[in-house]
Amino acid sequence: MMHQYDEPVYLISVVAKILDIHPQTLRQYERENLIIPARSNGRIRMYSQRDIDKIRLILRLTRELGVNLAGVDIILRLKDNVDDMEDTIGELRNEVSRLKNVGSVSPNKALVTKKSIYEMIIFEK
Repeated sequence: MMHQYDEPVYLISVVAKILDIHPQTLRQYERENLIIPARSNGRIRMYSQRDIDKIRLILRLTRELGVNLAGVDIILRLKDNVDDMEDTIGELRNEVSRLKNVGSVSPNKALVTKKSIYEMIIFEK
């Protein structure tokens, strides 16, 4: 059975095993507000695939690039801002494209067509 990307289905022990880290590391990331797992009715942490991917990014930043957790927090916030801006730009592009097409008629359906870009001017003497 396939789960949705944002569906919280993994227990902390499973995530720790998948990522080969100690569960206490996941708790630390939560204390630092780097990751916010969902909670079950019994207050058990539940992680989604999106959470796991975000933790992988955190691990890459800290292990491979030597970024401390404060730096990771800044990077994640900037990444979220860039993602939001990219979404906004996409929406604006779609809106501009839609507005360009409003009221315009395709050339093959136009009543008056342009035959040439040159105009002829005749002067009488």
